[in-house]
Amino acid sequence: MTPVSPAIILGALLLDLLLGDPRWFPHPVKGMGRFITETEGILRQTGMNMRLAGIILLVATVGTVAGVAWLLLMGASLIHPLVGDGVALVLAYSCLAARSLHGESQMVADALTRGDLPQARRLLSRIVGRDTEQLDEPEIWRALVETVAENSSDGVIAPLLCLMVGGPILGLAYKGVNTLDSMVGYKNDRYLRFGWASARCDDLVNWLPARLTGLLMVLVAPLAALSPGRAWRTMRRDGRNHSSPNSGIPEAAAAGALGVQLGGTSSYFGMPVVKPTMGEPLVPLTRGSWIGAVRLMYGAEGALTALFLVIIRSLK
Repeated sequence: MTPVSPAIILGALLLDLLLGDPRWFPHPVKGMGRFITETEGILRQTGMNMRLAGIILLVATVGTVAGVAWLLLMGASLIHPLVGDGVALVLAYSCLAARSLHGESQMVADALTRGDLPQARRLLSRIVGRDTEQLDEPEIWRALVETVAENSSDGVIAPLLCLMVGGPILGLAYKGVNTLDSMVGYKNDRYLRFGWASARCDDLVNWLPARLTGLLMVLVAPLAALSPGRAWRTMRRDGRNHSSPNSGIPEAAAAGALGVQLGGTSSYFGMPVVKPTMGEPLVPLTRGSWIGAVRLMYGAEGALTALFLVIIRSLK
């Protein structure tokens, strides 16, 4: 078993496409979440400097995740190489989220298409951080396109790239960083200092994947009957129009490819936040915009997989 086994990568992709994230599956992220919550409580009780406590949480979480993954892989391989491959396959599969992102966003899109605005708002609240109670239909479509585009990087391309480079251990370590950022990486009174290390680490590890995702979206745009030229120009012009150094890159690429405008005013915890816009409103945001964003996500995933296979074959 090698860290970058093409068979394991392809198997993990296939499992994700077939199964997504079923409720019965004991997903590692759930365990990471419990570990982070319990460790945060312990660290806060010590009374130490909050920035130092946040650094300790980051090191403890990523170290524990990588250590447990290594022990599982080594223990399974000692039983039998095929058992080791099976464990590696399951761990790699747990890192990917394309089918889950598609499914969760589709439930929102279907509710909105039925005209069930309250249900669409409720379902949307499960996958975005903004307040959804007062969103109208165009704002919900915008939120869907933005979250699919952004998570195409940190939920699909970034973990896939980590799996290709360092196998399940690196893939799960990345998920640990990403989970930390989603739980403690907020710029509010509670987490501004405590979550600083996790947020900065997440920015660092996503720098390359975000830009790779944007480039892949440009590359595959013609396959989705979208505009690669406009995607490229918009990504270069508007990719930094975001509070995150990374999220704006794939969002701007998607906005350009789709011919829509993303960004603008959103509400978080009851406070309006005005974000710079990305793209131009050449067409209104509709279900077709969401479908185009999903196609860009799958296209980027497929393009990266094809590139990986070509590189692996050329190295033989």
